[in-house]
Amino acid sequence: MTITLQHYLVLSLVLFTIGTIGVVVRRNALIIFMSIELMLNAVNITFLAFSRWLGLADGQMIVFFVLAVAAAEAAVGLGIVIAVFRNKATVYVDDLRLLKG
Repeated sequence: MTITLQHYLVLSLVLFTIGTIGVVVRRNALIIFMSIELMLNAVNITFLAFSRWLGLADGQMIVFFVLAVAAAEAAVGLGIVIAVFRNKATVYVDDLRLLKG
């Protein structure tokens, strides 16, 4: 059995769906950030699959930039979560009203 483009796309769809459900259902900020990372990795799998299928390196370059943005997002997001936890002693999104006027 050979692994085709459809296998990669189904895997990407499953991972993206799990990430979307994690963002919508969960209220813990750390779990939401992990779900967003899962969604970004699902998109990366799609870019790599189409890059290989088309024989172009464009998808691989896009994945490199997406990984760089994901690393920056994780660093900034974790810093924000730590700062909020120090002030409010919670990481649950429902309990936070910091941006309300």
